[in-house]
Amino acid sequence: MFTTRLISGIILVLLSIVIVGQGGILLYAVTALISIIGLFELYRALGMQRRSLAVVGYVTACSYYGLLWFEGQRYVTLMIIACLMAMMALYVLTFPEYKTEEVTGAFFGVCYVPIMLSFLYQTRVMNDGAYLVWLIFLSSWGCDTFAYCTGMLLGRHKLAPVLSPKKSIEGAVGGVAGAALLGFIYASFFGGRMAELDNPQAACAIACAIAAVISQIGDLAASAIKRNHNIKDYGHLIPGHGGILDRFDSMIFTAPAIYFALTFLK
Repeated sequence: MFTTRLISGIILVLLSIVIVGQGGILLYAVTALISIIGLFELYRALGMQRRSLAVVGYVTACSYYGLLWFEGQRYVTLMIIACLMAMMALYVLTFPEYKTEEVTGAFFGVCYVPIMLSFLYQTRVMNDGAYLVWLIFLSSWGCDTFAYCTGMLLGRHKLAPVLSPKKSIEGAVGGVAGAALLGFIYASFFGGRMAELDNPQAACAIACAIAAVISQIGDLAASAIKRNHNIKDYGHLIPGHGGILDRFDSMIFTAPAIYFALTFLK
């Protein structure tokens, strides 16, 4: 199992370097694809992957990425409202086929997976995005690594004892500090190429620290959903890792966190 997980992890890292480094339509298409797969995995966990509400969710996700490609972000609010209206129409016209929690789950899924994950692509197309986008990975994977090491060495107080007994407050703090350090070191090498940031080292360190805090919430949120629905993994697409949501759970949160942190820190 460890060997399979390691090999899959190495392949994922190599693919990420190529796809994110290339950017453009390749990153856009891959982000859209994994968003749709992730949405399907979430709906499957909720037991509604092939129902009419899910179809509305899939159509909305595809429409959202269409708006993104054609730079129609000003219509996103309209799209979200239209999605909710369509789901509510199904709810009342087919009553009592759907329960309230199914409608809210379907709508939540659209915001949770495709919209939030799209900020991976949106960060890449920012000014200096070729360099700034890597902060998403540094804050997500760096936080995981530092949190694990710090927790193993110093962990005494449980962070979420019922949901994730192995996670500690000390590990969480270590993860945030480690992510901030990685952001600072990264900016020390590439900050000269970040024309939009007045103080790249401080901005990248702060952005990574903010994203690291949020990434841990994302990780625990994905675990909570699995616990609520009694599943071990969201899928088996990635050998040794599970599904898209199992691998990208924290990145779903770090992508918008980095995007908006950098937007306000410029």
